[in-house]
Amino acid sequence: MEKRKVMYYAGNFLIGMAVLGLVLTFGQSLYFEAAYKINQLKGISYGVANTSPLGEILKISRDEQEKSESLLSKVLENNTEKILIPPSTDFSIVIPKIGASEKITANVDPANKKEYLKVLQESIAHAKGSAFPGLNGTTYLFAHSADNFWNVGRYNAVFYLIGKLENDDDIYVFSQGKRYNYKVYDKKIVDPSDVEYISSNIGGGDRLILQTCWPPGTTWKRELVFGKLKSQ
Repeated sequence: MEKRKVMYYAGNFLIGMAVLGLVLTFGQSLYFEAAYKINQLKGISYGVANTSPLGEILKISRDEQEKSESLLSKVLENNTEKILIPPSTDFSIVIPKIGASEKITANVDPANKKEYLKVLQESIAHAKGSAFPGLNGTTYLFAHSADNFWNVGRYNAVFYLIGKLENDDDIYVFSQGKRYNYKVYDKKIVDPSDVEYISSNIGGGDRLILQTCWPPGTTWKRELVFGKLKSQ
């Protein structure tokens, strides 16, 4: 009888740990997926602040932040449209389709785990060795990496939904007071060891690569989204 009880409690414990593991691994990605679907059902769309010069965008952003300290970058909104405001025109990214707007930290070493994990708690990371927008090269931005699967949710999840992007979707990068509009043209799933794309490729044309982990909530593979500068 005692043995049966021990097995019963042990079995429940193992099931509970398995469920907890699934929640820790996939919970946040499921949250973002659900929010995306709800926005679709409500007919909510996102746009970028169409204000010039960029100093006016900064003024709007400051005014909105004074209203709410928790406001990151968002939001002059009506019933179905939300206007995304870049959190900084020094270096940031706005992706209207998925409602993403986030700061970027420049020159982060993708081979230095301690360095990039610290950065990803607060912003998107720009890969050291890749180009900056406007330099006729490849700009490589990454987010959502972790040292262990149970820590995945601690790090920047703003790129969870980049897999929703399709050809011709818009991506805006703000750098040194200028706005760069990229159009998506390709997506790939690659191994974590595949680092051939992290290169400045100066002279090869203004290209943007976004990286996140795939499937969302894991660190098994990398999903890459490619964009070209709109004027090209």
